[in-house]
Amino acid sequence: MKKIKVLMFGWEFPPHISGGLGTACLGLTKGLAKNEVEVLFVMPKASGDEDPTAARIINASEEEMLQSYTLSDQYNEHIQFMEIGSSLRPYLSPEVFASYWQEQRSSQHSEHYTHKRTFNFSGKYGDNLLEEVYRYALVAGTIASKYDFDIIHAHDWLTYQAGLVAKQISGKPLVVHVHATEYDRGGEYNRNTIVYDIEKNGMQGADHVITVSDWTRKIVIEKYGISPEKVSTVHNAVDFSDEELDLPPRTLNEKIVTFLGRITLQKGPEYFIEAAAKVLKRIPNAHFVMAGNGDKMTPSVRRVAQLKLGGHFHFTGFLRGNDVQRMFRYSDVYVMPSVSEPFGISPLEAMRCGVPTIISKQSGVSEVLQYAIKVDYWDVNALADAIYGLLAYPKLSDSLKREGLAEVNTLKWEYAATKLKQIYQTQINI
Repeated sequence: MKKIKVLMFGWEFPPHISGGLGTACLGLTKGLAKNEVEVLFVMPKASGDEDPTAARIINASEEEMLQSYTLSDQYNEHIQFMEIGSSLRPYLSPEVFASYWQEQRSSQHSEHYTHKRTFNFSGKYGDNLLEEVYRYALVAGTIASKYDFDIIHAHDWLTYQAGLVAKQISGKPLVVHVHATEYDRGGEYNRNTIVYDIEKNGMQGADHVITVSDWTRKIVIEKYGISPEKVSTVHNAVDFSDEELDLPPRTLNEKIVTFLGRITLQKGPEYFIEAAAKVLKRIPNAHFVMAGNGDKMTPSVRRVAQLKLGGHFHFTGFLRGNDVQRMFRYSDVYVMPSVSEPFGISPLEAMRCGVPTIISKQSGVSEVLQYAIKVDYWDVNALADAIYGLLAYPKLSDSLKREGLAEVNTLKWEYAATKLKQIYQTQINI
């Protein structure tokens, strides 16, 4: 049977990541390689240290843009806005977006072209992100016309327009992968309409839509009007090296409870803080760690101060790579109290490190885990009781460590990639 070749568009790829999107892209590409699927992975700006065994990396900053091409009228409505420098970021809450826009709208825009009409992408999530998304789509057209592939795969809203252009140029089928939606970030009444329009346009124009959970699949069908027959769920997984970290012995006697993720409304940091205050009344030597950053960092620090938890609460900033594993190895409990979580890879990472885990029922990962405690994100009392139980009762903690590790070890990226390959085969009729 002919090997399937995939032209895949993504915004980040390890080791340079800002969240779970890059981790998922690496896991899927490695899983696809084990399933005899060849991936050409296009990213805005490659650094040269990406894993060459997972995919062939194409650096969009080295490719020429289409000289004449018109995107959809709906997208072009925002071109003037893009030309002055957009303040749109993928993990920015709608309320903060407005203030960033006002700060940047009067700034002078400078083009970053070379003499070959290439565009020097930053590859980051800066103030001109929406312009980079637009340019990336134009580069995608050139790439689609010069490389050989069978199907197109675009990850999240940042690359949907690139996927649509590649589809129009090549005539090949397009699969879009929904890792998160604007409904997760902003809800029904606080969503960013620009991102929502890009998401909906991408889903409507795709031949098939993949979601990371049934939770997200329901949102795609109900909030974006996509036909159920067109949407499939492929759950995320986890993949760690078997190498043990060289960690110094733990000397603290205090119990450590960890929150790791973006400190945004979507992730529920305020519920973690309120639960911490309740737990400390019962276990005074407990310590709580909030690892990450985001627009709710300042309010979180302020609330910790108001509750007089400063001596028992620690903010580490954003962690990546071995620092994540190191934090988990020092943790007694991991908590993910997300308000709306498409999937959530971090609980799998925590359980892979032997950490008993508490997750919200409003998360996609709750669909695949039995050996994690599940609570409603808003139920602070239930969250505090769960944390207390894991800290106070060693047998309960040990049971979740043992069973959780066994469970998460069955969630492999190669199994997710097998489902993905089957979707590819259906779309290209082989």
